[in-house]
Amino acid sequence: MKLKISNGRVIDPASGLDQQTDVYIADGRIVGIGNAPQDFEASATIDARGCVVAPGFVDLAARLREPGFEYKATLESEMAAAAAGGVTSLACPPDTDPVLDEPGLVEMLKHRARLPEFANVYPIGALTTGLKGRHLTEMSELSDAGCVAFGQATTAIVDTQVLMRAMQYAATFDYPVWLQALDPYLARNGVAHDGEVAARLGLAGIPVAAETVALGTLLLLAQETGVRLHITRVSSAAGLDMIRIGREQGIKVTCDVSAHHLHLCENDIGFFNSHARLDPPLRSQRDRDALRQGLADGSIDALCSDHTPVDDDGKQVPFGEAEAGATGLELLLPLTLKWAAEMKVPLSTALARITTDPARILGLKAGTLAVGAAADVCIFDPQAEVLISRSGLKSQGKNTPFLGYSLPGRVKATLLDGKLIYDGLFA
Repeated sequence: MKLKISNGRVIDPASGLDQQTDVYIADGRIVGIGNAPQDFEASATIDARGCVVAPGFVDLAARLREPGFEYKATLESEMAAAAAGGVTSLACPPDTDPVLDEPGLVEMLKHRARLPEFANVYPIGALTTGLKGRHLTEMSELSDAGCVAFGQATTAIVDTQVLMRAMQYAATFDYPVWLQALDPYLARNGVAHDGEVAARLGLAGIPVAAETVALGTLLLLAQETGVRLHITRVSSAAGLDMIRIGREQGIKVTCDVSAHHLHLCENDIGFFNSHARLDPPLRSQRDRDALRQGLADGSIDALCSDHTPVDDDGKQVPFGEAEAGATGLELLLPLTLKWAAEMKVPLSTALARITTDPARILGLKAGTLAVGAAADVCIFDPQAEVLISRSGLKSQGKNTPFLGYSLPGRVKATLLDGKLIYDGLFA
């Protein structure tokens, strides 16, 4: 099938392209920008007038809840959410049930995700068996099965000797290691940022030190082993400063931030709003502002949805008992645009944080509209407002602190390998 996308504002952060022009697609690939290839005759045309034509988004953290947690969400429901959100490639953490610590489980997930209308799925393999932090997994076999990196999801490795050996092994084969900086003892029993709001509401706090103490260990071991370290979901100004210093010292470290932490802070817990129960917790306003600036200046490499669908039973309970997490695939674009507008960040730079930059971290040839690249495309109206509601979310998880918000950016169409997997042109 040959497809022409006409009259859109084409933005490709990877090449710096930003102009109103046409895009030509054939056999699942971008075959022309601006000028049609010789003898090209489109079998269909999408009029993108008034819209932005961008690479499909690349999300570094999306829990698909399969296998093991199908009562919270299914692969079908979350892939529908990804398509509606313009996400065409995503990485999924290993904290499924069973854990992604065996090649057969990874192959099963990859096989399930091969349907034509599904986004490209890139599993993050477990660094230790069962995420228990005791024994290393067979990383080589997991890599052969399709894992692009190795991590612990939200579970820390307490034994630093095991952690160092894991990093040494990963560095030997140049496997990236993705870890959340969290000291489990300092964070024990905590449910909110250790600050004024938690004190007033009587909630057990998680201090910033829980992030910085763990981060200090991770950075020192990364320096010792030479591993490629990716810090997932940095949440504090102090933590971000440590990452900056680590880079200056030559440590190979990247990091991402969740879209929720760009816009919300501890005050948004309000009167025990369980939708704001997140991991890591929403920090102070100062921390939030530092994260916003860090993403703008490139200190934070990428923005992710940290998509974590939770069923109603996990949220309709007291705040301290609520399951952490929020749905985010369908909010990634609106929250990115909202941040960019408020921070006066150019649209091309903002889109880079959810396309080419996360693709670089994953080591993928994605997040670009270059001629010859896979035709993974998102067409969206940056001016249209979207009212976030339970009924409007395609994700099975309806848990988001942004319910009732009106946010900018409506996805009009999502293409994967040149095939239309979401049609919102008349939504």
